[in-house]
Amino acid sequence: MTSSAPSAAVPSPMNICVFCSAAELDSVYTDAAREFASLIGKRGHSLVWGGSDSGLMKVVADGVQEAGGRLIGISVEFLRDVARPGADEMVVTEDLAARKALMLDRADAVVVMVGGTGTLDEATEILELRKHGMHTKPVVLLNSAGFYDGLRQQMARMEAEGFLPIPLSDLVTFADDGLQALQLLGA
Repeated sequence: MTSSAPSAAVPSPMNICVFCSAAELDSVYTDAAREFASLIGKRGHSLVWGGSDSGLMKVVADGVQEAGGRLIGISVEFLRDVARPGADEMVVTEDLAARKALMLDRADAVVVMVGGTGTLDEATEILELRKHGMHTKPVVLLNSAGFYDGLRQQMARMEAEGFLPIPLSDLVTFADDGLQALQLLGA
């Protein structure tokens, strides 16, 4: 009689929504983004992203595509001219609200990478919807180079002082690198 060791369950491919900057950034952020994107593609996942072919959005899309992953772009009419050519799918919405809603709808999970006010807007809306039970998709903030340390501290204070009706750990998790982010997503 032979016995075989139990095999680890292989996660199903996911549509991973990534919110991030379209700005050109320092290598401390682009290197982390490239590594994370490569993991997404190598594991057979699809990227759902803002559709831009510039800045960190381009770095992530390049990395996913180069590693064999699928690209699902959700752009917005006023940014149509910077939408990535060659995406597997590109949808152009009328406005930013429709874009965010469609990105969430098309995703199995959400990762928030470094970004400015637009990324922060996307993150807070997704977290607010989760807080109110409007979705149950996991949300991870990828804290490259400690970028979100201040936000983590602020959110811990919100929880401690009663501003969050659910535990912070049920709302969002923080990852220090791309591998940890995927592990937290079960991807």
